[in-house]
Amino acid sequence: CLTGSPVTLTILQNWVPRVSHYFDKEHYTYVGHQIVIQESIEHFGAVVWPGALALSQYLESNQEQFNLKDKKVLEIGAGTGLLSIVACILGAHVTATDLPEVLENLSYNISRNTQNLNMHKPEVKKLVWGEGLNEDFPVSTYHYDFILATDVVYHHGALDPLLATMVHFCKPGTVLLWANKFRFSTDYEFLEKFCNIFNTAILAEFPESNVKLLKATIRKN
Repeated sequence: CLTGSPVTLTILQNWVPRVSHYFDKEHYTYVGHQIVIQESIEHFGAVVWPGALALSQYLESNQEQFNLKDKKVLEIGAGTGLLSIVACILGAHVTATDLPEVLENLSYNISRNTQNLNMHKPEVKKLVWGEGLNEDFPVSTYHYDFILATDVVYHHGALDPLLATMVHFCKPGTVLLWANKFRFSTDYEFLEKFCNIFNTAILAEFPESNVKLLKATIRKN
């Protein structure tokens, strides 16, 4: 169901040797900026997964193809916020969303890494997949140029609400960029449903990490 001929890439070791003595902070460098990410061991959403590294790297290397400057960008399942921070550095108006219990760490990382930058101030909002979409993000006022999602598909029970959330935000003209580690049969079942709804092209594969990077747009009815 996928079109396109993907480039084969390796996730680069973009993190720099630890300079802090705290075990819970990771240092990355993207787009010429050092980014310090505080991870938390309590939540899935609070560690940096390979999909976020893959998509951050891809956006950094393909700024002409995907120019985020002054674009409205929504990240769903933002986790630690690394990708949202990279999108912000690339000049986007970013809204980073995740579950309520992840927001404190997410907000901390985003504000810490963007406060002194001369760019659009990112926003952090609660988003529970499939819940309150029309109330919290009415289509009449919320239109995004790009939806970013990384490692949102794994062994969890919210796959149908996730798909509904992607459909809600992906309007004509919106580009959805989704990077994911594919491990389980359920991941591929989700991909099949996804391809039935979206025009889906594969941009890149990171074989060492089992990550695929997909670009999707909504089908015209």
